[in-house]
Amino acid sequence: MAGGGAAPPPKQEELQPHPVKDQLPSVSYCITSPPPWPEAVILGFQHYIVMLGTSVIIPSALVPQMGGGNEEKARVIQTLLFVAGINTLCQSFFGTRLPAVMGGSYTIVAPTISIIMAGRYSNEADPHEKFLRTMRGTQGALIIASTIQIILGFSGLWRNVVKFLSPLSAVPLVSLAGFGLYELGFPGVAKCVEIGLPEIILMLIFSQYLPHAVNAAKPVFDRFSVIFTIAIVWLYAYILTVSGAYKNARTKTQVHCRVDRSGLISGAPWISVPYPFQWGAPTFDAGESFAMMVAAFVALVESSGTFIAVSRYASATIIPPSILGRGIGWQGIGTLLGAFFGTANGTAVSVENAGLLALTHVGSRRVVQISAGFMIFFSILGKFGAIFASIPLPIFAALYCIFFAYIGACGLSFLQFCNLNSFRTKFIMGFSLFMGLSVPQYFNEYTSVAGYGPVHTGARWFNDMINVPFSSKPFVAVLVAFLLDNTIQVRDSGVRRDRGYHWWDKFRSFKTDSRSEEFYSLPFNLNKFFPSV
Repeated sequence: MAGGGAAPPPKQEELQPHPVKDQLPSVSYCITSPPPWPEAVILGFQHYIVMLGTSVIIPSALVPQMGGGNEEKARVIQTLLFVAGINTLCQSFFGTRLPAVMGGSYTIVAPTISIIMAGRYSNEADPHEKFLRTMRGTQGALIIASTIQIILGFSGLWRNVVKFLSPLSAVPLVSLAGFGLYELGFPGVAKCVEIGLPEIILMLIFSQYLPHAVNAAKPVFDRFSVIFTIAIVWLYAYILTVSGAYKNARTKTQVHCRVDRSGLISGAPWISVPYPFQWGAPTFDAGESFAMMVAAFVALVESSGTFIAVSRYASATIIPPSILGRGIGWQGIGTLLGAFFGTANGTAVSVENAGLLALTHVGSRRVVQISAGFMIFFSILGKFGAIFASIPLPIFAALYCIFFAYIGACGLSFLQFCNLNSFRTKFIMGFSLFMGLSVPQYFNEYTSVAGYGPVHTGARWFNDMINVPFSSKPFVAVLVAFLLDNTIQVRDSGVRRDRGYHWWDKFRSFKTDSRSEEFYSLPFNLNKFFPSV
């Protein structure tokens, strides 16, 4: 006989699995419901701060190699911010209409470095002239490369590809769009661990523990945790700098830890408006354009994964293929704009800002539009913008540890639509995630040892066409998953349910679910002229 202290048998409803949700619940402000104006402005500013990391890291890596100094670096960062602001507005009004911040793209960096290393620039003695010539070279390649995104997006070709994407093949794509950026997380924190680590710890306290310890009427600590923690750690880094803590430190440590080493504030003008072709007329090279087109295609695939994550965290229904195609077309226009203005970089959905939507529980479109206003405003007022842009990069790396993790987790959450007890599901998910990590690991490891990728011919552009796609974790993972998921046992009727395909049926066409109209239809009655299918 059972003892008196035995637990009662579990109730029937406790044994039920968690129900599947088309839209993410417990989001405070979804895509169409803006927070009050004061809160929206602060949240918009927070998005601006978060996207600064990538906007500073990419030019800081490229401009010195191009022959530019602090002045050129500050101008390229300003231009990147200016174009990002315009692209974010275009994307939120006419593209996917999701609260997605459009920033720089890490995928475009490798072919850009190949252009910088090209033989025709190596004999240029004057560094400023070399900078201008390489910048024009990147502009030409990016102008050509943007066409692949514009054509695939607006022609409906990408829509037809995405229609075959099931929740099962979306898992590796979205997961590795987040987890695949692990090299930008703790390795960046460790470059100045006394600043990066406190930022991670404070973010955990402010966003996860404090809200439950302090029963505030409104969520303040978690919603504005980025602003609170950056202010505290930045002040702490400033005190360390002023007190001479890094006086005798190595130059590298000084660059990462000190708050006055970025050279941006001195290099930035007080007021300057970026304009198209500010560096001169673009120059074109066929091979480099091909390499850049492949990189633009990889960026398009990665951004598709991030768009899916954004639609989830904005508490919208899953993004219909036609809307995703429209967004990719506008991403191409964004790449073209960046090429005209001369950012030396393409356009992609900012993964860290997508993670910020999850942290704040605010997926409002208006907040991201306000953040675009901040980008444009601070890119014109150069000196003020440079103050925020000189936040030490280990602080951003600490934020990435949290934001990229949220996007990775979002990808895993699509497993709720799949049958996890099916061996087919287990194989496709496991194999694609494993190969998505393992193949790029080989390519990156080979490159770091040898100084060039596994494909090494005399033509750098051809090498890039092979090395760049296979160095991208989400690209390799979704390539494997998409091929396997659409070729293994597809005739079997049970497999359709196992892969979760039936859950997304009603979102494959724009018209079959009334919520699609609410979240994704174009403003100003434009749907009459540009109908979504």
